[in-house]
Amino acid sequence: MIPSQHRPTLPQPDPDALSVSEALTAQLRDHIVERGWLSFADYMALALYRPGLGYYAGGGAKFGQGGDFITAPELSPLFGACVAETIAPVLAALNGGDILEFGAGTGQLAAQVLAELERLDQLPQRYLIVDLSAELADRQRATLHTLVPHLADRVSWLSTLPDQLHGFVLGNEVLDAIPCNLIYRDAAGALFERGVVWKDGFTWEDRLLVPGPLLDLASALDLPCNYLTEIQPQMHGFIASVGHMLQRGAALFIDYGFPASEYYHPQRSGGTLMAHYRHHSLDDPFFLPGLADLTCHVDFSAVYSAADAAGLQLEGYTSQAQYLLDTGLTGRLGRLPEAQYPVAASAVHKLTSPAEMGELFKAMALSRNLPLTTLLPGFRHADDSFRL
Repeated sequence: MIPSQHRPTLPQPDPDALSVSEALTAQLRDHIVERGWLSFADYMALALYRPGLGYYAGGGAKFGQGGDFITAPELSPLFGACVAETIAPVLAALNGGDILEFGAGTGQLAAQVLAELERLDQLPQRYLIVDLSAELADRQRATLHTLVPHLADRVSWLSTLPDQLHGFVLGNEVLDAIPCNLIYRDAAGALFERGVVWKDGFTWEDRLLVPGPLLDLASALDLPCNYLTEIQPQMHGFIASVGHMLQRGAALFIDYGFPASEYYHPQRSGGTLMAHYRHHSLDDPFFLPGLADLTCHVDFSAVYSAADAAGLQLEGYTSQAQYLLDTGLTGRLGRLPEAQYPVAASAVHKLTSPAEMGELFKAMALSRNLPLTTLLPGFRHADDSFRL
């Protein structure tokens, strides 16, 4: 993360965007003043999802060169083709089924997956998208009608989860956007929750953790002293909902993060919370509320624990680089026309290089009642499940 005193010169928002941020700031201020103190998880939820004003609920560009960050499907359609390689045998084993994607971004991943599944003759009965942003849903519709117009009628948008799903659940860079609570262990070993107060601006204030689920989660981590980190209790609820919904099939989550032994390493004493604004990573989560994304890295050990409690089976856990290599990324690259190769090779480097996304991003697959006799593509030749 970039210390604020060393922050680069950042692009200025246009007047309309600035007015949105000012309106959200005023609402956040009033919310905090009324309550006196706000957990960071509640602050993050409002900053990201406040209807009409939050980062994911507003109308600004978020993905791609004109947005704040670039996701893997924006880099290359080869990414979605590799994901489809994992989905295809699941749908084949179930003799069909649906795909449900959380947070579908611009719709690029949905289009890529559908195109490759069509080539593999394993199209889902339906492709369902759950996205809290109406603006992004409109962009997803436009993307699908542009890239796969003949398959667009298979796609529908949901505001709530279905009671049951037979098929495949997909989430790319979804877990990191689940609001996190900030936990601080002081020099004496006491555990505090770091929240937000208003004193002529947003600022931090710690409160001693009281008995309850958050204290239980924090105590179980055995954190070092003078240590700040994040916990995502809401992630446990999210995975439980997926487990309740998924009756037969598999789920794949790809995100940046670590197993607990690395996530809570003594040297990571400042946590992983960051803001993303116009392709800059900042350490100030109060920067232009509504215009900057807020994320924390994912504790994949906690994801596994939540999945196990929800009755889901772990199918595999590995780095994004190994996952993509196992699903045929290099072969797909080699089959591209010569004119497309240089740009595609550059994207593949970003997706797989340890210095880029290759090692920081992880892939985890989960399942329930999945009648397969072989490992899922993506996890056949490299599995780091022992690290969880």
